[in-house]
Amino acid sequence: MGHGKKYLEAAKLVERNKEYSPQEAVALAKKSAYGKFNQTVEAHFKTGLDVKQADQQVRGVVLLPHGTGKVVRILVFAEGDGARLAQEAGADFVGADDVIKQIEGGWTDFDVAIATPQLMGKVGRLGKVLGPRGLMPSPKAGTIVPPDQLPQLIKETRLGRVEFKTDKTGGIHSIIGKSGFTEEQLLENFAALMDALLRAKPSGAKGVYLKKISLASTMGPGVRVEVNAAQNLKAHAA
Repeated sequence: MGHGKKYLEAAKLVERNKEYSPQEAVALAKKSAYGKFNQTVEAHFKTGLDVKQADQQVRGVVLLPHGTGKVVRILVFAEGDGARLAQEAGADFVGADDVIKQIEGGWTDFDVAIATPQLMGKVGRLGKVLGPRGLMPSPKAGTIVPPDQLPQLIKETRLGRVEFKTDKTGGIHSIIGKSGFTEEQLLENFAALMDALLRAKPSGAKGVYLKKISLASTMGPGVRVEVNAAQNLKAHAA
């Protein structure tokens, strides 16, 4: 498939095999995001993990200091007090049996699902629908919490709480913001992600943990990042 003229112009800005400092990489990913719309900027990691081994999988959560720039639609499975707290905290959709029925009927117009432990017995039935879409509440993702913790979780999810995990090939992909963010905002979000990734290093990791890192906007070329420099970024307290 041939690339369009604008992509080729953007690609000229980036030397393919050069590894850039995190600061340069962020600037290039932002600069090479051509087009009129505000593009998502993502970080892609190639790890040295053998993800077939249970103790070599990565799963974690990062709170991006400048958010994701995305509008997040939040669904909460809760009843009684939990439902009231979720509504007060500004969840987009709150419910129990009624919402479960809607989802069984094919409705999935939300980005994050949170549940109280009491409802997981029922929510578990939705595994076939929610699982493949990455929308299933789970303890590992921190999306199953008691009612009193719902307001804090909803607030964090709104602000830029992002989940990351290894895929089948040992790759990790995560949003770090939008091309409309400033370079400083993207860099600070990237630093927070690096910090969370290093802390999530699995106990069974052998050899090199992070082999390759690149940043790219939705339609722009990938920009390689120096792994050591990225690992030495200091995350600012949000």
